[in-house]
Amino acid sequence: MKKNIEVQGISVAVKKEDTAEYISLTDIAKYKNADAPADVIKNWLRNKDTIEFLGLWEKINNPHSKLVEIDQFKNQAGSNAFTMSPKKWIENTNAIGLKSSSGKYGGTFAHKDIAFEFASWVSAEFKLYLIKEFQRLIEAENTRLNLEWTVSRTLAKINYHIHTDSIKRNLIPKVLTKQQQTQTYASEADLLNVALFSQTAKEWRDNVFDKEGNIRDYATLEQLLVLANMESLNAEYIKAGMSQGERLVNLNRIAIEQMKVLTEVSAVTELNKLGGNDDE
Repeated sequence: MKKNIEVQGISVAVKKEDTAEYISLTDIAKYKNADAPADVIKNWLRNKDTIEFLGLWEKINNPHSKLVEIDQFKNQAGSNAFTMSPKKWIENTNAIGLKSSSGKYGGTFAHKDIAFEFASWVSAEFKLYLIKEFQRLIEAENTRLNLEWTVSRTLAKINYHIHTDSIKRNLIPKVLTKQQQTQTYASEADLLNVALFSQTAKEWRDNVFDKEGNIRDYATLEQLLVLANMESLNAEYIKAGMSQGERLVNLNRIAIEQMKVLTEVSAVTELNKLGGNDDE
């Protein structure tokens, strides 16, 4: 996942690897020198304080870091002849705090701890704005994840009602006719369509002239939930060797029961509120 944040007019890329966030040093360096950001990073890496910081970070966070090589670089850092690049540091020390790639969309990324340290060297003001925008991005991401969790929890409530409630009103899908029950269907998808919608995809298209797509594109949330359950049940029926006709009758009966329950449970209303459909 890669996203961009705007910091004092500069677009800074942020990507997530596993559970850690990495920020583009190349983009941060453009604040100091837009034409040669790589040179800015190399100059930072020549500093003895930088090498000591990077070495300590690897020692704390990377059990596979090469401590002997890190110490050698620490002893050399600061001298006029000392040079360092992200690629050289990564290859020689087995570092994980820096990530470097070449090409049009390449560049140098660093773990957020290191990126903030680099930003401080570039500009204290830029670092403060970078932290602010980074935190804003993380908060927005957490909000999205919380919403997804809430939706999942609501769907779980709906499925619970499907398995525990009983029919209280008139049947929603139509009970299949004898002709429909004995007809042979070319695909399992159409078998499910008939069980839930009482018609095949072709029959729906033949009767609808002002809509594009297929019958399932216009299904309600309740119908899609039932359809997902039916797909799982149908797979089990097939494994059990049940004939197509038997499966159709059973799936139609289940579709009727579940749709009836779903039209009455409050969890569906709750889910609609999450989507911004609350009229209150």
